[in-house]
Amino acid sequence: MDDRMNKSDKEAMEKEEKATVATDDEPEINYRGWKAMPFIIGNETFEKLGAIGTLANLLIYLTTVFNLKSITAATMINVFNGTTNFGTLVGAFLCDTYFGRYKTLGFATAASFLGLLAIQLTAAIPELHPHRCAAKESGECEGPTAGQLAFLLMGLGLMIVGAGGVRPCNLAFGVDQFNPKTEAGKRGIDSFFNWYFFTFTFAQMVSLTLIVYIQSNVSWAIGLGIPATLMFIACVVYFVGSKIYVKVKATGSPMTSVAQVIVVAIKKRKLKPVEQPWLSLFKYFPPKSINSKLPYTDQFRFLDKAAIVTPQDEIKGDGSPADPWRLCSLQQVEEVKCLFRVLPIWASQIMYCVTLVQLHTYAVFQAVQSDRRLGNSNFKIPAASYVVFMMLSLTIFIPVYDRAIVPFLRKIRGKEGGITILQRIGIGMFVSIFTMLVSGMVEQHRRSIALTKPTLGVVPRKGAISSMSASILIPQFILGGLTEAFASIGLIEFYYKQFPENMKSIGGSLFYCGLAGSNYFSSLLIFIIHRTTNRTAAGNWLKEDLNKGRLDYYYYIIAGLGILNLGYFLLCASWYKYKGNGDNTPELELHVNGEKQQSDKP
Repeated sequence: MDDRMNKSDKEAMEKEEKATVATDDEPEINYRGWKAMPFIIGNETFEKLGAIGTLANLLIYLTTVFNLKSITAATMINVFNGTTNFGTLVGAFLCDTYFGRYKTLGFATAASFLGLLAIQLTAAIPELHPHRCAAKESGECEGPTAGQLAFLLMGLGLMIVGAGGVRPCNLAFGVDQFNPKTEAGKRGIDSFFNWYFFTFTFAQMVSLTLIVYIQSNVSWAIGLGIPATLMFIACVVYFVGSKIYVKVKATGSPMTSVAQVIVVAIKKRKLKPVEQPWLSLFKYFPPKSINSKLPYTDQFRFLDKAAIVTPQDEIKGDGSPADPWRLCSLQQVEEVKCLFRVLPIWASQIMYCVTLVQLHTYAVFQAVQSDRRLGNSNFKIPAASYVVFMMLSLTIFIPVYDRAIVPFLRKIRGKEGGITILQRIGIGMFVSIFTMLVSGMVEQHRRSIALTKPTLGVVPRKGAISSMSASILIPQFILGGLTEAFASIGLIEFYYKQFPENMKSIGGSLFYCGLAGSNYFSSLLIFIIHRTTNRTAAGNWLKEDLNKGRLDYYYYIIAGLGILNLGYFLLCASWYKYKGNGDNTPELELHVNGEKQQSDKP
């Protein structure tokens, strides 16, 4: 870990964090810094182990224990992931507006535990799942009853509620424990990010190897009981430390300001645009605002009308508008423009993330019908565990990128980050196209071997196991990790930096909403491919038995859509203006009371 994490530096941080921060209008805040971290990091570690430990192998659980068809299970997973990710937007709104992070996290962690417990009971109690399907190549198996499916969906629903509160709040809640106005607090925040992503990596490693192995080879009841137990421990650890947490209260939704600008712009839509808007539009900056002051930009100029002062508009003595639903400030307008500028980029994320969805669904089915034996032994690597290579690729490449690639590019290009955020995202999208092309070629090879050479047995209700080694699937997972290292991390950084400071939780939720859109779009794409190809002479591309389908064609279609999406992204990126970069209008000089002053126009 970072050198800053040595014992003496930690003690210095904690000593400085003990200092209270107070103003005339605000109560004292006792930042406990690292003293709160054993509870927060411990809670996050157990929470991630519990959630990932269940979700990592859920696709296999639905097909083997609940006897669902592959296409039904994949669609169910896509809808679940999509709803879970969209739920983060609701969670962020409720957290900022009503409950605050502490209460939201406490409720969400408890909901996650109840959800995991319900799913574990479906495996432990025979009456809550259908009879096990006989080991045969084809034929219909007994599916779940309405009651069994309802109980499973209840568990998944509770997990959706839990994830909706945990994902947008847990990282921010940890940062709340440090004083951002002191050097010790700033160093503590940097170190906390390191520990946060370390626990995430650790949880993924354990979940995709040990827990998945227990689920696949020992017992589903035990394998799902372990995540539920870990989630219960997460709840206990979280509430034990409640007395020392800094609990930031809800301050109201920043979306209210967004709504005001849109409403006022519509009301004043018939007004003529003003000349030199950077001078003429109404200016007011709240003294306690945490947002940085933004310069005027000439994009989305229809929103400028919300800041045009009319004779009917009243202004208070402190300079604020008497009715914010009739007059908005230039600052408010520019904050909304930040949001509007990000949305086209966000739309491109939906298609990009479809590649990641396939690596967690159909790529796992590829592994199921491949030779997963480790060397000459009889030990078989669980199909879901191959996703760990995607995570390892990401984890290994990040320090290489930061320590070698960025400094090299910085010398050549003279930019602090070596390349811009949007350039980084574009590289990731290009790699995602290559990922799907490689996946298609590997599937074509796997299928050819299965049809022309001796097989290694039969997977119940699927088909023959190809003698192709599943290790050949590793390159597509490695490429998937690289595309995440560029595009996914770039998108998270992009949303964080381009949103106004009071919309950071909304910005964090936007990434998950993009994932949600990808899951829904992937489900729609599967439905269209299934219905369309089922009528052709060649037959359904996405059959239960991959050997009889054409999954490779499906991958190639996604690659083609990715090319179109990359073109759309490049157009949006060429048009985009980064937050804080105003227009290049010449700076004007104003003379007020005989003194020369500079205009607010950057």
